[in-house]
Amino acid sequence: MRKTFLAILIILTQSCAPGLLQEMGLQKNSFNQNPEDYSAPTNQLNKTKELLDGASITFPTLTATGYAVVSTQPGQSVEQRRLMAIRAARMSAMRELAEQIHGLKVDSNTTVIDLMVQNDTFRGIVSGVIRGARTVRINPTGSDTYETVLEIDQDMVAYLFRQAQSL
Repeated sequence: MRKTFLAILIILTQSCAPGLLQEMGLQKNSFNQNPEDYSAPTNQLNKTKELLDGASITFPTLTATGYAVVSTQPGQSVEQRRLMAIRAARMSAMRELAEQIHGLKVDSNTTVIDLMVQNDTFRGIVSGVIRGARTVRINPTGSDTYETVLEIDQDMVAYLFRQAQSL
């Protein structure tokens, strides 16, 4: 088992840039030791694991903006359509946050007949959980459009990132 870890570590370190090895506190020549003496490589492996496990990834505060047109919304009065536009703009901003956190899956299909494109389709799918989004502002932009800006702070982004990795 130790020999396997040692072999993997040696392969990884030989393919790494020298600057990265120095940052991690590893030296290429430290592996040219007696094969029976596993303490130095094992200590270095533990140090590398601790470095990677404890790596502090700084997550940014995420901001997303959504827009919706009032006149295209369902409703019997202008006030109802305005509220629906605000809700639609908020959902659009939520979708943008989900894309930033979870990524966007793109499916595409192209049909070519006689070296001419006959049909070219694509679609984007986003799926994910958004928690802790805070409404920064809701503004009318122009006479018929609403803008909604949402934000997720750094701690919540880190939490959502860890949750997405565990799936």
